[in-house]
Amino acid sequence: MAEKSQVSLVDDYVAEYQGIQAQMGDPEVAGDQDQFRKLSKRYAELQPIINVYNNLTQAQEDHEAAAEMAAEDKEFAEEANRLEGEIVRLEEELADLLAPRDEHDGDDVIMELKAGAGGEEAALFAGDLARMYQKYCEKHALTWEVLDVAESDLGGVKDMTVAVKSKNPSRDGAWSKLKFEGGVHRVQRIPVTESQGRIQTSAAGVYVFPEADEIESVDIDDKDIRVDVYRSSGKGGQGVNTTDSAVRITHLPTGIVVTCQNERSQIQNRARAMQVLQARLDQLEREKQEAEEAEGRASQVRTMDRSERIRTYNWPENRISDHRINYKSNNLDSVLDGNMDDLIGALQTHERQERLEAE
Repeated sequence: MAEKSQVSLVDDYVAEYQGIQAQMGDPEVAGDQDQFRKLSKRYAELQPIINVYNNLTQAQEDHEAAAEMAAEDKEFAEEANRLEGEIVRLEEELADLLAPRDEHDGDDVIMELKAGAGGEEAALFAGDLARMYQKYCEKHALTWEVLDVAESDLGGVKDMTVAVKSKNPSRDGAWSKLKFEGGVHRVQRIPVTESQGRIQTSAAGVYVFPEADEIESVDIDDKDIRVDVYRSSGKGGQGVNTTDSAVRITHLPTGIVVTCQNERSQIQNRARAMQVLQARLDQLEREKQEAEEAEGRASQVRTMDRSERIRTYNWPENRISDHRINYKSNNLDSVLDGNMDDLIGALQTHERQERLEAE
């Protein structure tokens, strides 16, 4: 029965894929950038499924032909045996691609980093996390755009908002990789401000949520927001520091505050801030629904208490520990340089297993 439903699902995806191909070949559709971008994204999401399905179909046909000739020719018998193994591998790969997955995995993300308990040391640690994520993005064809940042006296990060986007459409977008980073991150090390050489603990909070696909998707009532403008303090060229171009939007019903000063004009900053606010509200609604259903991901950061953490970065022992999956590795220096593949891969595997068990 499961095999039959899988075949039906593949047939649906093949039909959808062919339909998108036809649409993308239409000059009128190709001229509509927004529609073409949406189609390209979905096309990229379906491409791996179609490729594996086509390879599996070809292997099955080749195996049938080789099996017919196996009795007469030893080479065909060996080829038939090889193809049997190939078919099993491709069937497993296809099953994995068809397994339940997060509907937002292909999305871009908004990431916020906030220094927590620990004062200046916490801000310096938040800056270390920001550099780690930026380096990871550079290694994985993801763009890193700082929308707003407040720095500490020593150059740490008190508060930062970043947009992370895939350079090319993919079924495994920024969300599929960075969604696990939401939560409290704890650091254990000797702070630069510590004169006695004592190891201290501080924390930083990371919030991650899928970004609203486009500005047209923002649906927020004007009476629910307060907009303040102020002079931008960041880098950005001649016009940034001389006009009130930075924008702060407060969502009155929830108290969520979003700021943006990266763009050159007040209009652009307001539009970008509204996108970020929409993403925050969408995530809030998702978490509310998940809490009501008593499943899905828990709220990412409830407090900045150092004991409520998802991960610990231990400098003296060069160790990183993810407490959600009991992951430990003594390569903290490498991870901080953006080499997070093993860690994120372990979290993705854990999530995939949980989804399969829930089915």
